[in-house]
Amino acid sequence: MQTYDVVVIGAGAMGSAAARALAAAGREVLVLEQYELGHDRGGSHGGTRLFRLAINDEAELLRAARSRELWHELESETGVQMLDLVGGVDHGIGEQQVRESAALLERHGVQYDLLTPEAATERWPGMRFDGAVLYQPGSGRALAEQALTAIRESARALGVEFRAQCAATAVRVVGDGVEVETAAGVVRAGQVVVTAGPWTGQVLAGALEVPAISASQEQPRFFAPLDPAAEWPIFVDRRAATPAYGLFEEGHGVKVGLHATGPVISLDQRDFQVEPGRDAALIAYVREWFPGLDVTRSEAISCLYDNTERGDFVIDRRGPISVAAGFHGEGFKFVPLVARYLTELVTGSGSVPDVFRL
Repeated sequence: MQTYDVVVIGAGAMGSAAARALAAAGREVLVLEQYELGHDRGGSHGGTRLFRLAINDEAELLRAARSRELWHELESETGVQMLDLVGGVDHGIGEQQVRESAALLERHGVQYDLLTPEAATERWPGMRFDGAVLYQPGSGRALAEQALTAIRESARALGVEFRAQCAATAVRVVGDGVEVETAAGVVRAGQVVVTAGPWTGQVLAGALEVPAISASQEQPRFFAPLDPAAEWPIFVDRRAATPAYGLFEEGHGVKVGLHATGPVISLDQRDFQVEPGRDAALIAYVREWFPGLDVTRSEAISCLYDNTERGDFVIDRRGPISVAAGFHGEGFKFVPLVARYLTELVTGSGSVPDVFRL
């Protein structure tokens, strides 16, 4: 029976980064992935993600700021750019909340500008605004695909073994360690880290009870800019009726999505198909708020959110089992911080915020 210090189940962004951090801490690590590396069935594929500091949650703001520091450390260690801080805007919120958010940013020394809708439209003519706009120059794009590739390469250089198309079918606590059952046989480890997204409950069935995690199939689109030379910040429209987000990605256009509006699906029945009603709502939203995008030239894409009922991430340890899941489309900016949390849980050198505990 093969034995490792730590087995990581799930080789997406969280699992790959955690494996790298654990190897850097001196652990012998095996990563099990049920599909091929870089597959599109979970929540880690695609070229870019939003990176921004929260504007209405102080604790999250501080975590995002710490995560940005850790991203920069990863960039220095790998020589690969992972963040592109093109700036970001939040709008669609009331004047009172704008003032409160600005005060929070100022209290923590986060650079920002408050813009009138006219000034914002002049700066970014491809977008339309109807209220105050909060701009953060320190926000931008996480270059997800190249970051994840570099993290995996660095992990391998540190001795991490990745075993693709090798699903973990069961986890058992045995003595002071764990056994992980796979189609290729049983692997034993001192500890296991489960970063399997919406498959987490299934992987841990009978070993550890975790909050219910559902999967929703979201369907943003890439839209072609009318002006190929136009500049685009990342953007979050926080109006209650149509919470939306997006960013520009080279070679694809401007991605725009309506946040958390997709149907809950069964993982074995995911069809990657566009739901016509939600798609029509997205196109209507873009037609109204993005004069700089061509709604006749676009490409629908499919992504997966893993969602907990309580709405928070789950990051915790029980005995030899650590788990991180429930990132509902907003977790990528925290990848190096979650890796740090998991490493500290495994090594016993730290803890996680109470809000994330089981």
